[in-house]
Amino acid sequence: MSRFDPRGKANRALIVGVSEYDHTTPDPQGVAGQLPAVRHNRTTLEDALHRGGVFGAGEVRTLASPAPDDFTGALRRACREARGLLLLYFAGHAVTSTSGSELHLQMRTARVLTGHGLPGSVSCSQVLGELAESNAEQVVVILDCCYAGNAAGIWHRFDDPKRKKHKILLLMSVQPNRCILGGDADVATPFTRELTHALDAGGEVWLSELYAAVKERMAAAKYRAEDDDPQRPQALAPPWDPEADVLLAAGPGPTVTELDSSGGNWFTWFRGLLARGRKAGTAKAGDRETGARTAGARTAGARTAGARTAGGRTAGGRTAGGRKVRVRKPPARSGRLVPAVLLALLGTGAGGYGIFALTGDSAPCGPSLELRVLTDPDLEPVIRAAADAYVTSDANTTGDGCRRSGVTVNSAGSAAVVTALGERTDAWQQPREDDNPQRDIGPQPDVWIPATRADVDRVSSAAAREDRVFARLEPRDGPLAYSPVVLAVPKERGTGLGPTGRSLAELLDDLEQSDATTELHRPDPESTASALLATMGLYGDEPGARGAADARAAELRLARTARPEPSAARLLCALPGDHAVDGRSTALVPEFLLKTGIGCHPATRVPRVAAYPDDVPGLEPAFVRVRWEDGDRDAEARDDAVDRFHTWVTGTDGRTVLGEHGFRSATGERGLLDAGSAPEGLAESVRPARRADPSTMERALERYGNAHGPGRVLFLLDSSGSMAGRWDGSSGGPGILKQTLPGLGGEDEYGVWAVHGTGDRTHTELLPFGTHERSAAERALDKAEVRDAEAGPPGALLDALTFMKERGADDERPQLIVYLTDGEDDGRLTGEALEDVLDRARGAGVPVAMVSLSSSGCDQGRPAPRIAEAGRGRCLDVGDDLVPALHDEVARTGTGEE
Repeated sequence: MSRFDPRGKANRALIVGVSEYDHTTPDPQGVAGQLPAVRHNRTTLEDALHRGGVFGAGEVRTLASPAPDDFTGALRRACREARGLLLLYFAGHAVTSTSGSELHLQMRTARVLTGHGLPGSVSCSQVLGELAESNAEQVVVILDCCYAGNAAGIWHRFDDPKRKKHKILLLMSVQPNRCILGGDADVATPFTRELTHALDAGGEVWLSELYAAVKERMAAAKYRAEDDDPQRPQALAPPWDPEADVLLAAGPGPTVTELDSSGGNWFTWFRGLLARGRKAGTAKAGDRETGARTAGARTAGARTAGARTAGGRTAGGRTAGGRKVRVRKPPARSGRLVPAVLLALLGTGAGGYGIFALTGDSAPCGPSLELRVLTDPDLEPVIRAAADAYVTSDANTTGDGCRRSGVTVNSAGSAAVVTALGERTDAWQQPREDDNPQRDIGPQPDVWIPATRADVDRVSSAAAREDRVFARLEPRDGPLAYSPVVLAVPKERGTGLGPTGRSLAELLDDLEQSDATTELHRPDPESTASALLATMGLYGDEPGARGAADARAAELRLARTARPEPSAARLLCALPGDHAVDGRSTALVPEFLLKTGIGCHPATRVPRVAAYPDDVPGLEPAFVRVRWEDGDRDAEARDDAVDRFHTWVTGTDGRTVLGEHGFRSATGERGLLDAGSAPEGLAESVRPARRADPSTMERALERYGNAHGPGRVLFLLDSSGSMAGRWDGSSGGPGILKQTLPGLGGEDEYGVWAVHGTGDRTHTELLPFGTHERSAAERALDKAEVRDAEAGPPGALLDALTFMKERGADDERPQLIVYLTDGEDDGRLTGEALEDVLDRARGAGVPVAMVSLSSSGCDQGRPAPRIAEAGRGRCLDVGDDLVPALHDEVARTGTGEE
């Protein structure tokens, strides 16, 4: 391999930073925690690469917390498009295999399953395989994660008969078998911080020099890994042969990018052409050496990151460090003939800015002010797209062609954001170990874009109750756009379903009556405003409203899932994982996702149409300036940056981006902003439901919490004589119930009845109903005995349904009845006796899980499935994976200790 200068080639950089994870501790399957510092890694490295001059316009792509499919899709695209240099950067959690022979990069959906692999992760071997087959001449992989140094061993063991792996060079943040610390929420991680400093050194920065500079700076700063080990970056494999190196930055100056089929840029090509013209003129005039140029010259050691506050960022100073810089003598007039003609042509069409930017004669651009924007998880992709378009727009560009400001967009759960802005601004300013919004939510925002103005009112109400607040909200007039919350119905099931004019409860009734297998899905109401607004429709404004006797009953209409998805987009992406589920599932989501959400996964998805409930408020994103106490260091510049961004977002260009993502006008008939590209199944105009009321949102959130809070479970254990052969061991009746107890926590109430007898008394109490230590419940089950009697299921079930209905009369806590039997006494569940049980099950509002130790207990026509259906519960028999399924049912009701 020769010394590789990628300038003038089609280069690609893929920056992958996983700062947010769906599953984190204390979830036993979760990763160690969120990584807010990685948000800064993405933006600082992207800016450094743009300033470096090797990567041209459109050649750097950033992925924020992608799922594995999104990551591999973007990686394969970069591998196809790159013809020169391909740079892959990853920051996030990573784990090794037990033997240490494999490194797994953990994406947003990562989980750790003991004995069952690492879903949501991508192996380093898979990544190397993709990179080795890429069209790039040279590949550089930069890893900032735990065990990054293990990648070198994987490279050496990688099976590569065609010797393609030798074009891949590795730069790793830590030595093998070491885990690094997650960093602070308000700055990038140490390795990436020093990496970007070195890239900003000015002039040509080669990979070997970069590694040496980062290693030196990290040693001087004495960064530590876990267990107080020194954190030492690694490379494969230093020292590099001087003739086998890669140029990663060329300092300020023109960037020459070739036009290629993957999407070259005429601007950078034209600029390169002018640069070659100047070079020709310079060759005639000759060169001369001058003293050091201080304006814009940089060294790796001269940049100080400074402290970030809510009001701004101190960039620190830069000096030339006495370094001499070669400056070209102005060329003779004859040498500028071609550039002069080109500039004359350009000047007539592009104006002064075009000439100034292309010639590169202006001073280098300094670091731009960075706006921090916080938004709802459903809105994040839209606001990020708007921010990306704004950052590169004329509105954000100075006369010298420099960026006025950058915009960093992140999202967090809507309920957590409302609480933090209303009640925890002191902790946001001064984080504590037990209360750290910077870690849990993100950096203090300059701009907040909630999904509805009602969220702003909720914050104001909460703040009014506080003695002191450190943030002041200044909402701008009017919403940015509008998107109704709809029922996204599979097209085949939506036939004949009137799109408007009815409540959500009425639409759901029609769907269930036309096909009882229809499932209803909704994201997490604590995470997104759209899900909370949909929940208001499910519950009704007040308890007892149409279609919602209580929150507990409303929640029973939703499909059972292990946990709700954190956003509507992720819900729509998750459904196609099972085509049968996708085909029978309706989803409560913002309408705009029926346009943009359909491209989030390579799987073929079921086409959907929208039904518009008239009692569910829609999304009306608001633009809110957030001012922080003592955050006025650069208040004037920050105000100007916020004003410019707001003007752009609310103007023609911003509305164009919102329209491309499926939003509607915020006024009038709420027509689509981009009606020409609307997918089939959407209404041309809609009548908006009433605006969201903050007090109703708070009430719905409280009711949701109650419906998912500490639960109540009543176990009915068939103790008749026929159970004697199914009693002992882990597969016997008491043993099965003991295995469900981990699904119950210390605040859950539960009890156990032994079912036996056919007269007036059909059960005895094995465990009194109430809260228990698990060990006490296990001892009670160990003492259970088979009785020399038959059982009377109708009487026991009727008593249980009445008992649980009375317990839940004054609240909306989740409840469950579990009846475990061998089915030998099902003959008593017939005729009028069965009908009495079915009627009471329909009216009690308590799910009934019928568990049969017979392989045919849940067959069609048997009493168990009919009772389960009447009570909106499940029927399980030994044909199912009975114990895990029953554990999940109990855990869904309880708070769980595991």
